[in-house]
Amino acid sequence: MIAQADAVEDRAQGARGRSRGGPMAAALVGLVVALSGCTVAQGASSPAAPGRSVTQAAAEPSATPAAGTPTVRAPALPAPGKAIPKAPAELARALTGTAAQLRRAIDDWRRAGGTATGRVPDSVVLPALYQQRLYRHLARNSEVASRTYAALPKALAGPAKADVTAIRKLLSLAHPVSDPAKFRVEKPEPADVLIGHFRRAERRFGVDWEVLAAVMFVETKFGRVRSPSHTGAKGPMQFMPRTWEAYGMGGDVHDTRDAILAAANYLHASGAPRDYRRALYAYNHSWAYVDAVLLHARQIKRDVRNYYAYYNWQVFVITTRGERRLTGP
Repeated sequence: MIAQADAVEDRAQGARGRSRGGPMAAALVGLVVALSGCTVAQGASSPAAPGRSVTQAAAEPSATPAAGTPTVRAPALPAPGKAIPKAPAELARALTGTAAQLRRAIDDWRRAGGTATGRVPDSVVLPALYQQRLYRHLARNSEVASRTYAALPKALAGPAKADVTAIRKLLSLAHPVSDPAKFRVEKPEPADVLIGHFRRAERRFGVDWEVLAAVMFVETKFGRVRSPSHTGAKGPMQFMPRTWEAYGMGGDVHDTRDAILAAANYLHASGAPRDYRRALYAYNHSWAYVDAVLLHARQIKRDVRNYYAYYNWQVFVITTRGERRLTGP
């Protein structure tokens, strides 16, 4: 996807609880973000500020080219507040260039081993944020989105539409909050460490790791959101106390590994992998939620780089005074 999907369209904390004691999604923290992003470059990340997520160092400069060799400069990284184009043709160009930039960055990030350490370079973080913001804009402007898809290369149009659709569905569930300061956020575990948790749960319960990843992405942006919901749902996979007692297997609801195993246990008991729609509806009684999770999961299955892109989507909160970003550069 690399074209994503905001995620996550994230869900703002405090939107609404799940009925029948099911886990509760983080209330569309401004669709705490999602859509896909892409790749990384080398460089150690700088220490994260309290309550903020990663910020990364720039990639190392390349070797000096031989005399007579033309210098090819990489595209400049987008600033965190880079303007969003208005015209569909300009939006399509921005999405195409950002997707290519992300793809290269994610490949570099993975080759450098940063996905296992939690160090994410600006070459990944900044394009992922811009892509997320582009998708969120399209999710709120359906007519412009349709014209933008038509201007995109065929290989990008489908993934872009899937991510924007997922974000739009999650935004439809969001409820504005009055005090975003109540949201506690922190840096997530490294991307490859999370994959290890997802795959372990898949082996034990037969639930596709991509589906588990998509659920965590939508619920808490891979564990960035650590505040309980207004109904009492807790942890990186957002469980209500009674549901955790039944499916938590004696673990800690705030422990990432335990929470992912419990989510797989719950989804399996609710029909997965035989019927993912039924299982996800049990997890959160909303068909819009079900559709969004499955769209993101399919994007990850199509290209694992989409997982790494989603991992770098930031947390947005929809407030009574407008949208506010809580994490990122």
